[in-house]
Amino acid sequence: MRGLLVICVLLIPSWGLAKTVRVASYNLYNYLDTNRWVEGHYRTDYPKPEVEKDAVRKVILTTQPDILALQEIGGPLHLAELQKDLKSEGLNYPYAKCLSGPDEKRLIAVLSKIPFEAKSHTDLDFKYFDEREVIKRGLLELSFGEDEHAWTLFVVHLKSRWTDRKDDPKSIKRRTGEAQAARDYIKNEFPPNDAPRYLVVGDFNDAKRSAPVRRFLESGDNKLTLLTPAADSRGETWTFHYRREDLYERVDFILASPALTPAIKGERAVIYDGQPETSLASDHRLIYIDLNL
Repeated sequence: MRGLLVICVLLIPSWGLAKTVRVASYNLYNYLDTNRWVEGHYRTDYPKPEVEKDAVRKVILTTQPDILALQEIGGPLHLAELQKDLKSEGLNYPYAKCLSGPDEKRLIAVLSKIPFEAKSHTDLDFKYFDEREVIKRGLLELSFGEDEHAWTLFVVHLKSRWTDRKDDPKSIKRRTGEAQAARDYIKNEFPPNDAPRYLVVGDFNDAKRSAPVRRFLESGDNKLTLLTPAADSRGETWTFHYRREDLYERVDFILASPALTPAIKGERAVIYDGQPETSLASDHRLIYIDLNL
């Protein structure tokens, strides 16, 4: 009987026990088929070059996230390719989810070592001038754990700054509307007075004091989330390099509800800066936290 008890304990999934979980967010920069310049030639509907894919995998393999939120993935087939390639190199993510939203080109997704329940929100809308619009890439909701160990991950990729509307320069109104629609859903489902445990991660396409980011941080007198400080090995805080203008800024964030913030190791995030893979892989840098759950 004693031997049987030992075996039973060993069979308990490790994710049901208290442990550290690494959560990362990474914009892969066009991990999809699109028109692009490749080795001096203009290619139409061309996949992400292999040298960039190799670099993406090296970034992920080096940082070893347990849960990896992704932006700018082409779709389920592209996600399955990345999942398969990582597994062949020793990093297995048995659980995956890709959100197919109004933007059918650049999607958000997740790869995870830990099982989850997923909800895809593609109909969250907001007033935009005289019309109603929805969040362009949707809101991905992932639930982990049970009972007192339960927590939720939200993945976002807000509207880019490109626009052809002169009445909304850099799409700030559109992006703010997307943020508020997502925020309102989260607030209604997870009232701040209930001390919910959740993260909001992704590419916000704006600065930390911008209106879109502030929408997630607070609502009236309610403190909804806290922005997790982040830096790389040299103390630099940028996560995005706009190569055309040689501009460096931080647009990728990890926001944590007040109840979950103490579980973040050091209450800080890490921006991965290993070279040359970081520069080869994407115009964004991977950002991660360690959660003591």
